Amino acid sequence: MLHPLITLLMATMATTLQAQDTSSTPRLVVGITVDQLRSDLLEAFAPLYGEDGLKRLMREGVVYANAQYPSAGVDAASAVATVYTGTVPYNHGIVGTDWMDRASMRAVYCVDDFKVKGVGTRERTSPQNLLTSTIGDELKLATSGRGIVCSLAGSRETAVLSAGHAADWAAWIDDETGSWAGTTCYGETPAWFRYLESRSVSQVQKWEWKPTNDAVAAYNYYMPSLPKSAFAHVLSGAQRFRTFRTSGLVNEVVTDAASSVVKQAGMGADETTDFLALTYTAGLPRGMAMQAHLAEMQDTYVRLDAAVAKLLQELDRMVGLDHVLVFLTSTGHVNEEDVDLAKFRIPTSEFKINRCAALLNMYLMAIYGQGQYVESYYGNELYLNHKLIEQKQLNLTEIQETSEDFLFQYAGVRDVYTSNRLTQGAWTPGISRIRNGYNPKCSGDIQVQVNAGWTLVNEDLGRSQLVRDSYFEFPLIFFGYGLQATKVATPMTVDCIAPTLARFMRIRAPNACSSAPLPEVRR
Repeated sequence: MLHPLITLLMATMATTLQAQDTSSTPRLVVGITVDQLRSDLLEAFAPLYGEDGLKRLMREGVVYANAQYPSAGVDAASAVATVYTGTVPYNHGIVGTDWMDRASMRAVYCVDDFKVKGVGTRERTSPQNLLTSTIGDELKLATSGRGIVCSLAGSRETAVLSAGHAADWAAWIDDETGSWAGTTCYGETPAWFRYLESRSVSQVQKWEWKPTNDAVAAYNYYMPSLPKSAFAHVLSGAQRFRTFRTSGLVNEVVTDAASSVVKQAGMGADETTDFLALTYTAGLPRGMAMQAHLAEMQDTYVRLDAAVAKLLQELDRMVGLDHVLVFLTSTGHVNEEDVDLAKFRIPTSEFKINRCAALLNMYLMAIYGQGQYVESYYGNELYLNHKLIEQKQLNLTEIQETSEDFLFQYAGVRDVYTSNRLTQGAWTPGISRIRNGYNPKCSGDIQVQVNAGWTLVNEDLGRSQLVRDSYFEFPLIFFGYGLQATKVATPMTVDCIAPTLARFMRIRAPNACSSAPLPEVRR
């Protein structure tokens, strides 16, 4: 029989160990991706911020000043998928917001799924095209479903792709109705979502966007002179909800929704880790060029700062920041504006992908006989007719190489990458980034790299995009959960976020993630 004192000591040690185990993971992890966040603007507008938002993150967090994406051609959808899966489009399959489906030769929206139904929307949405698990999925697996996983965003693609496959729910603002929307792919609608519906932006017939305060209206960091009057935009008409969700106004709404979800769903209330993914914006609505709307851009960053400050305050009040691990980063891209480069004698022209495809097809017919060898095109990619090539018993690699030789002679072409070159060619850092952004199931056979400064035009779809490959600087910040303030100048890539979170949560990293955790992010 054990001595009573030894028994007491053993019981005390067991209680202590149990307390250490249950408190050794964060109760709540909050991921924040900010669409189009730029380091230069983040710093430029700092005099307008309060002390409790972005400045606090920069002051008290682990700050990586030089974060990058490991793949080329990033947009919001592919960026969010990379952050939460910890891998690149070559593996997770989200090469962009949309792409050409090889089977039907029709454009596919990255989260469309007509097998499910929308909730509060006519759009049918799921993460079916996301080919790997996310950090939220792994949390669900590790906790046998007990960990709560939710996401909130202005757009449905970022909401669903950050939520993953096994989430409890993903919510976004519907372009048509302005209401919070969801999808039946996540099962039964949670009670807290019904609460969000009652606070929908659809109840407002028109929104007025004015400067947050007089300081924003008077500040002129980027403006050569102050405007005669402060800006004022009335958001009305059929596009008002789309404009709203892509403006700085949406940040406050997402924050209020996040506070409601944490409270209503009981996130962070026990020792089982929960996960909340949020998407904010630091960009301007389509058609609103930054050069002509610098005051609106300033206001957008000020609204982002206020949203972050309010979110941290609410998390501290409801859960306690010592129990919450937060990360914030950018989607790593900017919606390029239509600018008149020729006015400033900067080399520029148009590259029309539809005409390029037609000429290439004529060239291939001259060599290999009649047929539609170029079956389709989308973005800067050309899709060859595999069925025709097989019927004619031609070699696909040879066709690609012949096409490559022809396209190199085409005006405005900087480089050409065939699928064979990307998958089997020699490795270089440049090719590696392009390969990472390629996926064999949905990318084209030939990718045409257009000269920087040129405009890529698709006359059939009425689309145009200015090509710009300049360096894009944005931060990655980890905050809360007892982390020590650290500044890291060493470059890193955002696929390291998911394994870093997995280490803190004591779960497996997503199933296609091969990156190592960041060593500087420690308590």
